Amino acid sequence: MAGELYLHDSYLRENEATVTEAFDKYVVLDKTCFYPQGGGQPGDTGTLTSNEKIYTVTNTLKREGKILHELTEPGLAAGDQVRASIDWERRYKLMRYHTAAHILSAVVHDHAGALITGNQISTEKLRIDFSLDDYNPEQMQHYVDEANRLIAKHVDVYTRFLPREEALQLPGVVKLAGALPPNIPELRIVTIGSGDDQMDEQADGGTHVKNTREIGALKLAGLDNKGKNNRRITVVFA
Repeated sequence: MAGELYLHDSYLRENEATVTEAFDKYVVLDKTCFYPQGGGQPGDTGTLTSNEKIYTVTNTLKREGKILHELTEPGLAAGDQVRASIDWERRYKLMRYHTAAHILSAVVHDHAGALITGNQISTEKLRIDFSLDDYNPEQMQHYVDEANRLIAKHVDVYTRFLPREEALQLPGVVKLAGALPPNIPELRIVTIGSGDDQMDEQADGGTHVKNTREIGALKLAGLDNKGKNNRRITVVFA
């Protein structure tokens, strides 16, 4: 995890790095602030600059434990020194929606016992699928209202790393249906709020805001029935 800088600081926008591998239009860096696509959060975009030449990063992926920066053109080689810079405006919107997703998911889980069956974050909206039997629009609006009430408490968001076995003892640490955190010795735990104002705590590798005040309010934008026990809710920033 040492080279995955985004795990330790979601607000890091740039970093110096060395290219360790280059093939086709992909490069691997020894360390990076770029978040790789996963968990419903898109991979970061931005630029890599080397010897005054700017390479555009169109996506970031993780394959076989390596973070791949996808470029519009080849040209970099192993050993090249680069300055990695993410598209911060895009990333920050994704961070806001990601933290909002945790809070809304916690509300639905606490009130209905539902698990997440799928989710997708974009810069325009947040979509979450839940394992819900009932599908009542008024109830779903109530969940969004409750999420907004919690967001308005303006609580801090914390991250820490725990041994896997210890992390899995935390109540509700896994809210994704049919899934367990990756089989690694140490898990990153994201906690929203503390004490009586703790709203959510789960294993998560994504990027988040520091305080819920940064999210703003949410607005219900759509409801869909995706089949038996699979209800989709879409929200946007109000």
